[in-house]
Amino acid sequence: MYKIIKKSVDIDFPRGHHLHCLVSQIPNEIRLDNEPDPQAITQRKWQRVHSVLELVINAKSNLKKIHFLLFPEGTLPYSHLDKALSLITDGFPINTVTMLGLEASPLATFSTLAQRFESDNEELLQSICEDRQSGKIDDLQVNSTAIVIKESTGKVRIFLQIKSHPCSHEEDMDAYRDLYHGKVFPLWHCPSTGFNFMLMICFDYIYRTLYQSNIRQVIDYANELYFSSRQQLDLLVVLECNPKPEHALFRNVVHGFYGEMLESTPGVHDTITVFCNASGETNTPLLEDCEDHFGYSSIIMHEDHKILPRQLPNYAVDNYDGLPVCRLRFNCDTRLFYFNLPVFHRFDPRTARMPLKVHRIYQEDDQGNWKNMRDIEDGDLNDPGLQGEHNEQ
Repeated sequence: MYKIIKKSVDIDFPRGHHLHCLVSQIPNEIRLDNEPDPQAITQRKWQRVHSVLELVINAKSNLKKIHFLLFPEGTLPYSHLDKALSLITDGFPINTVTMLGLEASPLATFSTLAQRFESDNEELLQSICEDRQSGKIDDLQVNSTAIVIKESTGKVRIFLQIKSHPCSHEEDMDAYRDLYHGKVFPLWHCPSTGFNFMLMICFDYIYRTLYQSNIRQVIDYANELYFSSRQQLDLLVVLECNPKPEHALFRNVVHGFYGEMLESTPGVHDTITVFCNASGETNTPLLEDCEDHFGYSSIIMHEDHKILPRQLPNYAVDNYDGLPVCRLRFNCDTRLFYFNLPVFHRFDPRTARMPLKVHRIYQEDDQGNWKNMRDIEDGDLNDPGLQGEHNEQ
């Protein structure tokens, strides 16, 4: 059964001020059996992730204030995880959270990785140990993420999370395509500020059966958090490599999460949900005939934030086809989107102040370097509502 585990982390986020998040909407390459040149794919995937990490390490002006860095599901080659951890440990600022979508690996290999970081993953290791005793499952593939938190003291903590929802491969009759399903999801709590956040991997957001629902458990846990301590779930991150990011199933869950009329859900009323998807340049022969498209990362919040609809070249604001939400929906291009997480209106009730601002949008040049689009073409962000802040606050 799905289980939420509370993890306290020493992150000293600024009190009463918005946090900053960078969504990496980069291409992914889905692995196939018997690839002709797997090393070349590995190197391309690592180079994309490495370029973003280097951008943060060498950050200028407003980007130095980054708190959350998100990568799509399955984009970091498993063999290059240590390189990514080294860059984050040596070069990232304190009080940062980096969420890395890892490529799949066998359960036996993943278990060895989890043992390296046992102190932060005890419940996960216990769950894996119990499952391995039930049968021979070491060869099952694991779809996972690494959550790297650099605390206020400079200490780096590595948490691991496994996808719980079956993937499309498991619709095949052959059992060898099955994935291992995770059962432990952390909720990270920052005692100094009371900030709480969680991560889900793609379809984990919509997992529903007759007996359990991941998102329902998140809501119930957040409500209990609110009633017991007057805290809430502040941020929910969903990492995807999803060719149908706006499928009706996702929209239905968003509706239930923010728009339930038959019960009070104060634990998630002010939750900011960030969907980080792979870009439209994602390459997978498995979906050549797919009419939908990767990309369209988004930020969703309750309609109380009152952001008016608008349409711009790189993003749009809407209510997700009539839902009680405000949605900032990016396009499908390969981009890095840097924005702030809104401050709740009860803390900042001025109607003239926009709660969400896009600070920067980065585009990749021919050399694989990321450039602020304002330096390339002035005009995409010249909107009075969601304008990048010229004074780099």
